[in-house]
Amino acid sequence: MRTKSAARLRLALKNSSKDYEFDKNLKSLPIETLAALEHDWQIWARDDQLPPPLEEEAPWHIWLLLGGRGAGKTRAGAEWIRAMALGLAPITEEPARRIALVGETLGDVRRTMIEGESGLLAIHPANERPLFEPSRRRLTWPNGSMAEMFSAEDPEGLRGPQFMAAWCDELAKWPNANETWDMLQFALRLGCAPRQVVTTTPRPTKLIKRLLKDEGTRIGRASTMDNAAHLSKGFMKNITSRYEGTRLGRQELAGELLQDRQDALWQRDALEAMRCSAAPELCRIIIAIDPPMTGSAKADLCGLIAAGLGADGRAYILADRSTQGLAPLKWAEAAIRLYHHYEADRLVAEVNQGGDLVETVLRQVDDTIAVTKVHAKRGKWLRAEPVAALYEQGRVAHVGPLPELEDQMCDFGPEGLSNGRSPDRVDALVWAVTDLLLKKTANPRLRRPI
Repeated sequence: MRTKSAARLRLALKNSSKDYEFDKNLKSLPIETLAALEHDWQIWARDDQLPPPLEEEAPWHIWLLLGGRGAGKTRAGAEWIRAMALGLAPITEEPARRIALVGETLGDVRRTMIEGESGLLAIHPANERPLFEPSRRRLTWPNGSMAEMFSAEDPEGLRGPQFMAAWCDELAKWPNANETWDMLQFALRLGCAPRQVVTTTPRPTKLIKRLLKDEGTRIGRASTMDNAAHLSKGFMKNITSRYEGTRLGRQELAGELLQDRQDALWQRDALEAMRCSAAPELCRIIIAIDPPMTGSAKADLCGLIAAGLGADGRAYILADRSTQGLAPLKWAEAAIRLYHHYEADRLVAEVNQGGDLVETVLRQVDDTIAVTKVHAKRGKWLRAEPVAALYEQGRVAHVGPLPELEDQMCDFGPEGLSNGRSPDRVDALVWAVTDLLLKKTANPRLRRPI
């Protein structure tokens, strides 16, 4: 936990453009004080860049910081090592005299963790900066604390030395990850409570999953967008427009750990391969709705999907507008808006729960729409299997990113649930694709591209 004075100063600095008296007082401070403020990470760091507080009852030994590209992970890791090496409160009460720096390769340790723009050499004031001896693969601070470089390419290199703290960078990319990690744990045997920070863009590797389950792990998360003020505006514009919402973007920008169920009907890589930026000319467009009968916040989601049949014979999923907590009249209005937005040919509605009431509510909003009522006679998994087979055949594509729908698809298992709940987005998707590709519809007409 940061000190109260640092917290107050940090808040004042954030509001300094509005607090002219504070700004004036800040400029009047001695140069030595300003220099100290410049290197006080407790003031400048975002909350997600600061380690979790130490708890006597449940102390942590791993700080796992999962972050997107450019999210400030390296700076957070370097500042933690600086505090540990110099014994800076509130991070530690005494210096960690022996520290391990472990990266994918020795070149990565030197290039990113030590000599990088946010690396150890860059963040120290001149009087605290450690001496870097590349040939000896070590850093030495003025107080005698020492950090040694290690590569995940050589797990055996960690056999023998011992440490009080460690920084592991880009753990999800390590070769020999489990072997290197295990050797490091045996080496963390100095001091009362050895600790380590892991900074990495997340991937669902066995080691990352293992650390997430460790009772001694505290998890931090940071996204590229959190650090946008320190990144190129051109980069942010280009990278977000191209990747935001996609699996790669959610992993590399948002820092999300995305995992697939092995028994799920859909897998993320396959969905990503079928994604397109725009639909071609369409013969038919339908809106599929899987409505709840109550509007409470705890009610099932209202699945609402727009899909079209392309002139190429493929189905294109155009939009997912599923919502929760809407009363029947509200979800009917949402469905009709989507219907008119896409100039749809038909609205397909599951009526297992509401029966004729579903169509009645829809026609209260607009009695000119074409409605097809469908009844689920088989379980969710059995209804979804033929649609999943169409995906495997390359006959269904997603137009742009549909992250919430795809999350539900990739967690949809044989028990007919996704994340323990009814998969209402998937239900609507299944009705949409079934209507477009598994039923014969006469006289399709060619429409403009979407």
